[in-house]
Amino acid sequence: MTRLGGVEQTRTLTPRTAVIWAVLAAELDRRAGERLTVLDVGGGTGGFAVPLAEAGHQVTVVDASPDALAALTRRAAEAGVADRVRAVQGDGDALGGLVEPAAVDLVLCHSVLEVVDDPAPVVAALAAALRPGGAASVLVAGRAAAVLGRAMNGHLDTAAALAADPAGAAGPRDTLRRRYDADGATALLTAAGLTVQEIHGVRVLADLLPAAVADGQPAALVELERALAARPPYRDLAAQLHLFARRPA
Repeated sequence: MTRLGGVEQTRTLTPRTAVIWAVLAAELDRRAGERLTVLDVGGGTGGFAVPLAEAGHQVTVVDASPDALAALTRRAAEAGVADRVRAVQGDGDALGGLVEPAAVDLVLCHSVLEVVDDPAPVVAALAAALRPGGAASVLVAGRAAAVLGRAMNGHLDTAAALAADPAGAAGPRDTLRRRYDADGATALLTAAGLTVQEIHGVRVLADLLPAAVADGQPAALVELERALAARPPYRDLAAQLHLFARRPA
């Protein structure tokens, strides 16, 4: 069992979560003793929401999927934190009408900005929801990793399309509307009035390794991912970029 920022992690940390939890742990430790109000946009079945509730915080999850929210509700009940987790059906594009302004201490917005119709008003709504001094954890798909991944798999036309497209998408059949580099994601958050304090890569190596290596040395892979996460150029080649930003006090 691993303890991060007052959150008991009963499952092994993975390359998808370890770096993010490390950043969140530092924020929770900074505000130790406080019961935070947390908003998890696109939080699905509660992979982050339930552990945060178990640590004593009040969490609202906004998600478009009723099935995911039903699973979240069951998961929260099983963990004994149903009274600290609220499920709200809605998507990121409608966030401004779902959340009270300046009412939240911590916002999580993971894997949302690449699929919404327009990310700018979503980020503006996130910033507006935060109290002064509040923090935002934002996870977005990385453009460079998508280009390299397609090229390494022999899909050179798709890689070229991703590299050339201003939004980092590969046409109408792409499952994502856009992908980001560090500068583009930072500019998006900055335009909404947030100050980006940290940028980390998530899954720097995990998606490039043979499954036998990744599955055979999971602890070593997590430690290597954490060691490389904040170091360009490794950071910028990650499958996802994690930005930690703050609304100025």
